[in-house]
Amino acid sequence: MANKPHLAAEDSFKKDAPLSRLHVAYKHSYASDTFLDAAKKAPLDIDTKSGMLAVEAAVAIVINGIHYAVLMASPYQLEYLAIGFLYSEGLIQHSHELLDWDITQLTDDESYQDFTPDSFIQNSSNKDSLNSNVTDELISLDQLSEQLQDYDIYVVELVLNQRCHQRIQAQKRQLAGRTGCGMCGITGLTQALPDLSEYQINKLLLSRAMPSLDDLLSIQAQINAAQHTHQLTGAVHAAATLYEQQLYLFEDVGRHNALDKLIGWQLHHKVEVDYVLMTSRLSIELVQKSIRSRIPWLIGMSAPTSTAVRVAERYGLGLAGFLRDNRVTYYAGYADS
Repeated sequence: MANKPHLAAEDSFKKDAPLSRLHVAYKHSYASDTFLDAAKKAPLDIDTKSGMLAVEAAVAIVINGIHYAVLMASPYQLEYLAIGFLYSEGLIQHSHELLDWDITQLTDDESYQDFTPDSFIQNSSNKDSLNSNVTDELISLDQLSEQLQDYDIYVVELVLNQRCHQRIQAQKRQLAGRTGCGMCGITGLTQALPDLSEYQINKLLLSRAMPSLDDLLSIQAQINAAQHTHQLTGAVHAAATLYEQQLYLFEDVGRHNALDKLIGWQLHHKVEVDYVLMTSRLSIELVQKSIRSRIPWLIGMSAPTSTAVRVAERYGLGLAGFLRDNRVTYYAGYADS
């Protein structure tokens, strides 16, 4: 693993990793005004077309040699994703606790074998010496290669300092994380629903940081212009903020991954932001991540959940949703001034 005590500002896979891929599809359609009227119903129109689809990669997180979790994510800004994910998991408090990192894309049999436990790979030379119960659980390298050929796979290896190591064992996840779920693999209620009292947001800061509708419409317009992968595919979320009048935008197929990338950027560069805008709905894991990161305001282009609003109110997070059509709705932290 290369010695990289300081993370680079740009992701090492930015130029090489595909964020979208061309596919052929077949579009079936009727004329818009004929479907409900059988008398005027037009023939079915079938159109062969090519389109770009978002890449959904498996990103294995390996911490101090421990296989901790697998995230389904866009393979871009993985350094920021790793820092933000570790912070959201409570494994680190500062980016400098991450001592070293390396990212590997698995593309062939050799790389698959390097990151698969030896006990999982069936060795043909000793196959006859194993009993049938053991061999049923093993897989040959050819089978593994066949199984994984349709997937984009990355391994992010991380080294944390000794103080963080015990937290890893205590919070090790048990399952792979799905694209739309920020809590997959968490097995304990206290881990999934933590007490965030130590991150309580100051009411004065909340009031000062409250964004106006004009502010939000301005950043929304900038996001719409800058969200290139979404424009190509229609299948990725974004987390965005303004810092020193510059837009910082992080796209991902998973909304929680997009926010983790922004949090990782924030921690690495030691910056504070007044608000974060999500292009998605606002679910509980986004609220928890924002509170832990002491982000005063979280705004979504869709609605929050009831639980998200209740937890935001409890810990002082400002929450707004339905940023669309020249309007926004404030749900928590609203100050009428």
